[in-house]
This record gives sequence, C-alpha cells and structure tokens, in this order.
Amino acid sequence: MEQIRETSQPAPRSTRASSGILTRWWFGVALWKRILAALVLGALLGFVWGEGATSIAWVGELFVRLIRMLVIPLVFLTIASGVAALADPKRLGSIGVKTLGMYVLTTALAVTTGLVVAALIAPGAGASFAGAVPRAVAEPQDTARMFMEIVPDNPIGAMANGATLSVIFFAVLVGAGVIAAGKEAEPVRRLLASAAEVMLRIVGFVMETAPFGVFALIAVVMGTTGPASFLAVLKLGLCVIVGSAIVTLVIHGGIVVRLLAWLPPLPFFRGIADAIMVGFSTSSSSATLPVAIRVAERNLGVSPPVASTVLPLGATIGMDGAAMYVAMLTLFAAQAFGVDLSFADYLVIAGTTTIVAMGVAPVPSGSLFVLAAVLHAIGITPAQTAIVVGFILPFDRILDMIRTIPNVTSDLSIAVAVARWEKEMDVREYHSAIDE
Repeated sequence: MEQIRETSQPAPRSTRASSGILTRWWFGVALWKRILAALVLGALLGFVWGEGATSIAWVGELFVRLIRMLVIPLVFLTIASGVAALADPKRLGSIGVKTLGMYVLTTALAVTTGLVVAALIAPGAGASFAGAVPRAVAEPQDTARMFMEIVPDNPIGAMANGATLSVIFFAVLVGAGVIAAGKEAEPVRRLLASAAEVMLRIVGFVMETAPFGVFALIAVVMGTTGPASFLAVLKLGLCVIVGSAIVTLVIHGGIVVRLLAWLPPLPFFRGIADAIMVGFSTSSSSATLPVAIRVAERNLGVSPPVASTVLPLGATIGMDGAAMYVAMLTLFAAQAFGVDLSFADYLVIAGTTTIVAMGVAPVPSGSLFVLAAVLHAIGITPAQTAIVVGFILPFDRILDMIRTIPNVTSDLSIAVAVARWEKEMDVREYHSAIDE
C-alpha cells in the first residue's frame, strides 16, 4: 500500500514548472518560425540519415491526411457561409468576375515568365535522356466534359470523392438560396457561419502539428532524393527557382499587392508565411487551402466572404507555379529534341499553357499530367513526351515543392486585391502582420 501511495504522488513541482516553461516557450514562438526551424532540421536529418529517414514518413503522411481531411468540409462551409453573408447576389457576381479576371492575368504573366527564363537559361540544350524510363501520361480531360462535371449528380458523392469544383458549385447555390430566402433562412445563415468558424478553429488545432509533419516530410525528401540528384537537372532547377522568385516577388508582391491593391508587400509575405511553409512541404495547393483561408482572415484582414469565395476557387484554377513550370518544360523538350520554335509557336505555347494550367490537379506532380496537351501543340510526339516525363519524374518532387509557392502566393495576393477593391478588408489588421 505504501508503494502504491508513493507512485500516485503528483509530479514534483520543479518538473511541472519546467514543463510549463517549455510549453509557454513553444507556443510563444510564432508558428511560421517553428515550421521554418523544423524544415531546416528535417533537411539536415534527411541528409545525414539518408534512406533511413523513410522510417518517419508516417508522421508526414499523418499531417497531410489531417490537412486534407479538412479541405472539403471547409470549402463547403466557408463558401456557403461567405455567399450567404454577402446578402446581395450582385456582390457575388462582382467578386467572381474580378477573381476570374485576376487569375487569367497572373497565369498569363507566369507563363510569360516561364518562357522568358527558359529561353535565356536554355535548360534543354545538351540534355541527355540516356537511362530515362519513358512514362506515358494520360490524355488531358476534354474541356467540355470538365465544365459539365462541375455540376454534380450527387452533391454528397462529390464531397466524398473530393470533387472540389462540384463542391464549390453546390456551396454557391446553397449560399444563394439562403440570400433568396431572406429572414426565413436566418437560422441557416447563422448555422453556416458558426460551422465555418468551428472549422477554422480545427484548422488552428491541426496547424500546431505542422512543425512535426514538415520535419518528417522534408527529412524523407532529402533522405531519398538528396541534393546530388538535384544536380542532374541543375539548369532546369535553376529555371524553376528564378522563375518562382520572379512570379512570387514581382508579379504577386509587386504588381498584384503593390500596384493593384495599393498595399506594401512586406506585411503580405510576413502574414502568409505559415501557408508558404505548408505549401512548400506538402507540394499541394489543396492541402494548403485550410491554412490559406486561416491566414487570409486572421493575418491579412480579408473578410470571410471574400476569402471563402476567392481561395477555394484559386486552389483549383490558380496554378501560376504550375503554368510557369509547364511553359519551362515545353521549351526544355523543344531544346532537347532540337525543335525550332517560331514566334507563332511561342504564342501557341503561351495560350495553350494558360488554358490547361487551370485544369492542373492541385496535387504533387499534377503539372506533368497536362504537359502532353502543350507539347502536342508544337509537334512533340507522345513517345517523346513519355521520355521527357520519365526523365523529370524522379526529380520532380523537389521542383514541385519550389513551384507550389507561387501557387499559394497567387491565391492569397488575389484575395487581398479583390478584398481591397470590394472594401472587404481590415487594412489595420493587414499592417499589423509586420509587427507580430
């Protein structure tokens, strides 16, 4: 009995105090700093541990599953509540037109950036495909069919299958129905708003696990791929790094945020650091969506109606990084196979890439699945396309991590610009991001 009483004694006060100090220190550090530290430490561990880092891959996979678990319910609830909160259907049309116009503009600029950078650096000049295993890719989905399938046969089935565009369509209809019903639907409006707030709180809980997930994801990538493999595609990697920097800093920060939204870029990049880190580590725009909505509302001062309308749509069609990368790969393939391109060919590449990039799946290596459509437009055969994809695929994860950053900054910069134009933004909250 004496032994039982001894083991049931509370922990010593010094132990509890140390635990409390550690907890306060951990949560006192900004989340983006914790994620950045985890990213650096994970890279170092993967470099040292090598293939053994795969033993902690389950930690990263668990984090990604937690994030993806939230995507569909968050998309539905935030869009439905955001549309319902607008109260005026004309506002929805105004936001939608401006959002789509901005995405077309930034995608076209990203494609142009990709073409210019690849033309100057010439990553395909002298490229050798010896040892590359051809990987055929499926033909891209017919455009008419893709638009038709936006309307779901079964909304619940669309949610279960993760059909984001179908969920967005249904959520907009639900929100519009609440507006049309007026006072009778006030309980539904409040329910949607409350449910959306609950989901954002859950996102906050999940984000506290981000440092551990990012640590494992980066360790596995570095351990299995390593910096040496990156050297095999060094010139192409240089293109992706330079192009991503231009698109992120100049187009999104300089043109969209500074010139079109009339706001300083520094608070913008400071406020979206969490989303950038998650996008980089997961290589997925859809996995970043819950974090993007959270930072847009909490750090940038974007109103929920705008954030919930712009960002889910952007996670599906806002693929500036992918558009830039597909343009680069097209020139890479043309240079490697000795295809001479005229000015008209460049226009064809720019136009085709801008269109197909909006259909890129927001998942790792999604860009490669639309490459065939662009290469076909300049006479690259399916067999040659398969060789290019087979050459790139082993190294694509690292390149994908880099080019996901412009995807993320595209969505958030456009959300800021649209919110500014619609007077749906707390500018003081935006500027406070720099003081955190």
